[in-house]
Amino acid sequence: MTTSLLLTPEELGLVEVKIEGERYRHLFRARRQKVGDRMRVVDGRGRARWAQVLRVDRRAGYLELAEEAPRNEPEVWLELFLVPPKPQRLTWLVEKSTEIGVSAIRLIHSRRGPRSCGAGTLERLRRVAEAAVMQSQRSLVPEISGVHAWHELVALTSRSETCWALDPKANAWANLETSTSACLLVGPEGGWEEAERRDIEVMGCRSMALGPRILRTETAAVVGSALLLAPGDRGRV
Repeated sequence: MTTSLLLTPEELGLVEVKIEGERYRHLFRARRQKVGDRMRVVDGRGRARWAQVLRVDRRAGYLELAEEAPRNEPEVWLELFLVPPKPQRLTWLVEKSTEIGVSAIRLIHSRRGPRSCGAGTLERLRRVAEAAVMQSQRSLVPEISGVHAWHELVALTSRSETCWALDPKANAWANLETSTSACLLVGPEGGWEEAERRDIEVMGCRSMALGPRILRTETAAVVGSALLLAPGDRGRV
């Protein structure tokens, strides 16, 4: 499998990049890259290039950057809005939703899930997303934000062409439509309250069911996201 490395946007614009510190240890100690090896480098904002190892010494390695590489990003820009589950489950959700192609993860408040996240938690989740980007060969690190107040949803979801809300009370599986941008709302373990359902309907979001079984928040979020991303990924190489 091709090794992938995250650079800064400034580094991705250079011809030669010096790799030190933790990135050096990961690339040349853990991954055992050597002179002449070819790899893929990304900037976390959606750009990717090919690179080759020029030389390696005891404390630094040097890469020569070449032509553009495949971005490996889905055609659908999908923003995931969810009431955060417990920390361990949230970490799993960020990792898996990043791997499948989610573009942004927005944590939201709900009457049944008023969980909060500090700056340290968000930074840790971003590091999880960065690792998932390199593992999955993506080029975009999803933006992770929140926890957003409920009233912010109107403005945040209005930027997407289509809006879906997971709801086990929905009558049937959704008839998914292809769009270039979409958002998906995932509620807490206890489900949306009636007032929240009315707000979601006013926002123009359509209810989406995932079958007769009740899934945990993190499972439902990954399954629902995969269904929305799949039409744009079918047939791509």
